Amino acid sequence: MELTIKQEGEFQFIDEGSGEVLLLLHGLFGALSNWEGVIQGFAGKYRVVIPLMPIYEMPLSKAGVSGLCNFIEDFVAFKNLDQLTLLGNSLGGHVGLVYTLRNPDKVKRLVLTGSSGLFEDSMGGTFPKRGNYAYVEERTAHTFYDPKVATKELVDEVFDITNSNSKCLRIISIAKSAQRHNMAKDIASIEKPTLLVWGLNDTITPPLVAHEFNRLLKKSELHFIDKCGHAPMMEHPQEFNRILAKYLAEHP
Repeated sequence: MELTIKQEGEFQFIDEGSGEVLLLLHGLFGALSNWEGVIQGFAGKYRVVIPLMPIYEMPLSKAGVSGLCNFIEDFVAFKNLDQLTLLGNSLGGHVGLVYTLRNPDKVKRLVLTGSSGLFEDSMGGTFPKRGNYAYVEERTAHTFYDPKVATKELVDEVFDITNSNSKCLRIISIAKSAQRHNMAKDIASIEKPTLLVWGLNDTITPPLVAHEFNRLLKKSELHFIDKCGHAPMMEHPQEFNRILAKYLAEHP
């Protein structure tokens, strides 16, 4: 599927379909294409909107969870979006949780998959090994249960990112911000219906993290996908879409 990326003002984004808004937030090394399966599965019935977060370009002084949340607030206001179903993977889930706490009137439902915010084990917290393709390949494959999902195209993309000093500095700043910003005390106040979809074999935000989210978020339900790592919507898109479609139908 060829994705059409739009540019309006300072924002780059995908905006497909019409109807109720599904706002999708990618992770630290993520891209708009991570959500391709969700676009294919839901753009016929929903308006699927995916902003490209300025992870590699934002001022270093603002490179953190709060700065990214500010960006999403600006984007939502710019596009005049409301009553969002907010889906976030990894760092995107963390940003989505902060956004929900700040803007509860804007959010209708939450969907978290491999979300940070409680605990994570990623390569973002230290300076990635520049020029070491094998290391980047191994760490990218570590994201998935099936290492074949880490295609050469995906590894090349991450390798290019790690070879840029300015991008690496922002990645480290954002990753450290996420690790410092534990949300255990904050998210107990969130009362939005929340779907948790987790890879049973996630080694970055392991299943115990999903159970803790499930315990803390009052109106949450948890689903695991077997033989699946940190990005269920990429590794098992059909099963992810099935769980999401059923949840949306049951929580209109």
